[in-house]
Amino acid sequence: MLPSTLLFLPGASGDTAFWHPLADRLTTQADRAVVGYPGFGAQPADPAVDGFEGLVRVVTSRIDRPTALIAQSMGGLLAIRAALAKPELVTHLVLSVTSGGIDTTGMGVQDWREGFVKNNPSLPDWFVSFKADLSHELGRITQPVLLLWGDADPFSPVAVGRRLAALLPDATLHVVAGGQHDLAKVHAAEIAPLVDAHLAHG
Repeated sequence: MLPSTLLFLPGASGDTAFWHPLADRLTTQADRAVVGYPGFGAQPADPAVDGFEGLVRVVTSRIDRPTALIAQSMGGLLAIRAALAKPELVTHLVLSVTSGGIDTTGMGVQDWREGFVKNNPSLPDWFVSFKADLSHELGRITQPVLLLWGDADPFSPVAVGRRLAALLPDATLHVVAGGQHDLAKVHAAEIAPLVDAHLAHG
């Protein structure tokens, strides 16, 4: 099944502008939307959304037709949860530099949380405080998954991408030379053809 909607999920900062360089370069014929997280950036808070589970509901509520989820970093956890919740409507996943909800101990991961909180004191801590092991559920993700990683990312090293590729039934890992944690934005011109090709296969 091909997607009729491309739904972009930001990382922990909730920066919706992060995805514009890639979204503008894609040639896939589908509607595009970037999810704004209530209480993040310019998005007003919503009393009904008071934690990570609330963000999952925000994402799943946007999936009412065949939808590809394209997610950055911690947004990848939302994408995985949404794909598990609505497997009949999620057609593809594109996960960029995410932990994927797996145990990354021993993979050389630099902890991002303390610095993130210091630099973003006004943001909700829902991503920072979220801890769960989704590794046992990844085998249920039957949609094709494109994993995008950079070989210079201290927060999500390539070892994490390799582990996800081993756990997901239908995953392809692409490593961007020199790519850091913002590779989906900085290297949008390079990865756009890869995303288009991925989305073209039902």
